[in-house]
Amino acid sequence: MVEEKKLVMKTNYHTHSTYCDGSNTPEEIVQVAISKGFTVLGFSSHSLFPFGTDWHMPPQQFNTYREEISFLQKKYKSQIEILCGLESDYLPPLTIPRKENYKTMNLDYLIGSTHYVSTKQGWFTVDGSTEEVAYGLNTLFKGNGKKLVQKYFALQREMIQCGDFDIIGHADVIRKRNSELHFFDEKESWYKRELEATAKELSKKGIIAEINTGGIARKVINDVYPSATFLQILHRYNVPITINSDAHSANDLDYAFDFAKKCAVSAGYKETLCLKTTNKGLLWQPVPL
Repeated sequence: MVEEKKLVMKTNYHTHSTYCDGSNTPEEIVQVAISKGFTVLGFSSHSLFPFGTDWHMPPQQFNTYREEISFLQKKYKSQIEILCGLESDYLPPLTIPRKENYKTMNLDYLIGSTHYVSTKQGWFTVDGSTEEVAYGLNTLFKGNGKKLVQKYFALQREMIQCGDFDIIGHADVIRKRNSELHFFDEKESWYKRELEATAKELSKKGIIAEINTGGIARKVINDVYPSATFLQILHRYNVPITINSDAHSANDLDYAFDFAKKCAVSAGYKETLCLKTTNKGLLWQPVPL
């Protein structure tokens, strides 16, 4: 009896280049990915459609971005599969991550992320500097960390309900500055209810949750997003996962991937989903951990 060969794939769908706030060009990243043995590499520049910022790619660059990724797909097709995506922000009512916003780009996938928390008085990025998060917490939420966290997850659930995307990015990135600012306790029952409600919405929509190692690479947190508790809840709701680095530097493409796999297994997962071209087209495929 011939033993069936285990499918081995090394993938990353959350990659930032010089088109947004990454430090390497797309081709530099591709070359490093090949040297690291990646099977599939997906690019995902930040987008705040129809706007641009100093870290979001402006719509005027969409065609150039798409053309460069297409060029690299052809140039390196014998060595690696390259995919074109975006990480689209949710900042209502200005922008919502929906594939129809990018239909002219013919994207392979879309990541939906909540970086901003907004109120009638203003907004700030919850994964910004410690000073920015402290300012937002104190000025917009009067120091009430519970209300800030509840608002963050409420916005995430809104994004899940009204958006159209494949992967949710760093679903509990609100934890990023908590070790410094101590504005909420992850063990509190109210916090776990927020995780539960969010997992339930992801399950309804069939959205993939990424295990994101970017915070570890940038040395701002010594854990993946989502946390162990959140991963266990996601598993209980049968939310599929994929492992991403959220790399802003080519050298970080596979940073802490072994740790991420251990976290997935500890939560009960036995497989991840990988997007790859098959004889039926581009499909998400289960791959054993």
